[in-house]
Amino acid sequence: MTTKLPAGAGVGFKPEHFDAILADPAAPITFLEIHAENYMGDGGRPHAQLAALCERFALSIHGVGLSIGGEASLDKAHLARLKALIERYRPESFSEHLAWSSHGGAFFNDLLPLPYTPTTLARVADHIAEVQDTLGRRMLLENPSTYVRFEESTIGEVDFLAALVARTGCGLLLDINNVFVSSVNHGTDARSYLANFPLEAVGEIHLGGHDEDMDDHGAPLLIDAHGSAVADPVWTLFAEVIARTAPLPSLIEWDNDVPSWPALRAEAARAATVLARPFRRVAA
Repeated sequence: MTTKLPAGAGVGFKPEHFDAILADPAAPITFLEIHAENYMGDGGRPHAQLAALCERFALSIHGVGLSIGGEASLDKAHLARLKALIERYRPESFSEHLAWSSHGGAFFNDLLPLPYTPTTLARVADHIAEVQDTLGRRMLLENPSTYVRFEESTIGEVDFLAALVARTGCGLLLDINNVFVSSVNHGTDARSYLANFPLEAVGEIHLGGHDEDMDDHGAPLLIDAHGSAVADPVWTLFAEVIARTAPLPSLIEWDNDVPSWPALRAEAARAATVLARPFRRVAA
């Protein structure tokens, strides 16, 4: 099954914003996104709120716990819970991360990077195929923010993602903040990365904030923290991508130090303004 989010602005739903969202019929958002793992219980307030919101907004479900890049087999119990959630709400989109977060029965509170090798490619492709077969739908895979690189990597990240699309038919979730964070951390060019990114496979965009720090050698170090407003360089890259693609579903991620609804609404309005600009296709 292939579904599609509306090509407008969205926000990650936070329960503290529930009343404000319902009281704001002119909110500049067309969809909401939730983390799957927060809704794997059977009922209660989370599901009551989500059911009410789904009457008004399209829904994107974003997973953080599949460990799709892990060496072990996918957790069948977790995948079953995910399937039940997907069948309950029939969201317009489901996405996960190109990362791993579990090993040997241990679960880590982080999304950890992968070496980009043919072996890793085959394993991740198998996991994506299993997820898509189980859910009966196409999934989106998100590019990571990274802080280290592996000497054994033999495939560039963009080529790795493009190969996964070709092998599995999955789509991509383009996190532009992740692109910027990784480019600063590794001293690479974010525009070059985006110029080669398979934008035709993108089903959703993420925009979020990051923290600025320094590494042990005094070089800039950015952390994908989701606890602040989107930075100006990320907005610039977003506008350049949209000039090439036409409007795409674009989400504001703000998961930590959650702001008031007016502050989050303002970020969504800024994204909506970019999406509403006259579309002129430009060369990559």
